[in-house]
Amino acid sequence: MAMELMKMPQLGESVTEGTISKWLVKPGDHVTKYDPLAEVMTDKVNAEVPSSFTGIIKELKADENQTLAVGEVICSIEVETAKTDNDNVGQAVSHGEENVEAPVTRDVQPVIEPSRKARFSPAVLKLSQEHGIDLSKVKGTGNEGRITRKDLLKLIESGNLPEADDLSAISDSVQEEITTPPVNRQTSAGTNVTTATGDKEIPVTGIRKAIASNMLKSKHEIPHAWTMVEVDASNMVKLRDNLKSDFKQKEGYNLTYFAFFVKAIAQALTEFPELNSMWAGDKIIQKKEINISIAVATEDALFVPVIKNADEKSIKGIAREIQELASKVKAGKLKAEDMQGGTFTVNNTGSFGSVQSMGIINYPQAAILQVETIVKRPVVINEMIAVRDMVNLCLSLDHRVLDGLVCGRFLARVKEIIEKISKDNTSIY
Repeated sequence: MAMELMKMPQLGESVTEGTISKWLVKPGDHVTKYDPLAEVMTDKVNAEVPSSFTGIIKELKADENQTLAVGEVICSIEVETAKTDNDNVGQAVSHGEENVEAPVTRDVQPVIEPSRKARFSPAVLKLSQEHGIDLSKVKGTGNEGRITRKDLLKLIESGNLPEADDLSAISDSVQEEITTPPVNRQTSAGTNVTTATGDKEIPVTGIRKAIASNMLKSKHEIPHAWTMVEVDASNMVKLRDNLKSDFKQKEGYNLTYFAFFVKAIAQALTEFPELNSMWAGDKIIQKKEINISIAVATEDALFVPVIKNADEKSIKGIAREIQELASKVKAGKLKAEDMQGGTFTVNNTGSFGSVQSMGIINYPQAAILQVETIVKRPVVINEMIAVRDMVNLCLSLDHRVLDGLVCGRFLARVKEIIEKISKDNTSIY
């Protein structure tokens, strides 16, 4: 008999950890290859983790609601023969720009110790950098005294953190593993926040922690700038309102304003590919495919599924994908592949009544565009006052990749496309 280990898979781009939301097996259960073992939740997707082996579940290495880094062992399986294939979905894999080449169980050289005999997992290194912890001053409880992620989490919760004396001593090889810069440890740990009588303490879920981590990474690494244009969407509103009833009856789903905006933005991206780019340290990668990420909110989380090749789709095709992706999110059926490959994000903040907002860029993309509420208000046209359907388009940009000139031209083009929409020159099919 042989013992095989199932590990936490990487379930999306830039995903570094996942939370076991529900075990679907227990010790002693017999499973066959590809049987689901557990439901895992990340900031990007809810998914089932299938077994890579046929055998008996020996031990569950994590509790429900426990968060593990990509590559950490989640359970062990006793099999009759050793593994004969490389199709181990429990291993971390490379996904596009993120270029994660191995699971976090790969050893990495230490951050500060000159002897370089100690070894730390990327999950430990990431936490140490986020909270400014000197790992040479931490006593590990793992095998042979190794520092584990749980060791650091206990320190963070206690607020008694050994601070690093010289974080600039991090080697180049380690910096490749760590992309999140140190942050104020009191802010991260919340040690300066006290609970008063009557206050309600709400535990932070794994998905909320993951969202917070990604947002922090974006704000710390990306120098955000912001700009906005005002658009007269009256013709678009009139066309959509005239078509929506027949469209719903014929197609079975809604023709939304948002579909028109996504189509216009995708068209403008073909003319201004600079905005369809990503920062890669020593180079800027301009993406060929235009894959629009759209933000879809649930009661307690935010997901960002992707409309692939949006520039090649009609308004009808985009409307259908918006409907399908939103339905998957609400049903908890969004798959990892639904979240991957996004190159530019469009957020429909107008659905909440917002009229002006500054979005946080969806790392590692270079920009995010917020489509605000369409509001009827008086405007001056040819020295006459008229009531028009007006909307603000707000763009947050990575100032390492983009400058105001190209972003201004891009927004002007989106504005032009929307304002020229009419029944005579716009087809939804």
